[in-house]
Amino acid sequence: MLIVLGVFLLALGLILTVGDKLPLRLGRLPGDIYVHGKYTSFYFPIVTCLLVSVVFSLVIWLFRR
Repeated sequence: MLIVLGVFLLALGLILTVGDKLPLRLGRLPGDIYVHGKYTSFYFPIVTCLLVSVVFSLVIWLFRR
């Protein structure tokens, strides 16, 4: 189980590292909140968090089954 988790985290790290070159821009999805003011900026990736949560829940569900 730890080996599978390690491989999953390694793959996730590689995806995030080369994420700019992928067609799906994880972290810049439609629905993510980004407010840019004169001196400050606020970014909240709500849709990205939901997507990661659904994928992670499916993976956990598959392992428990």
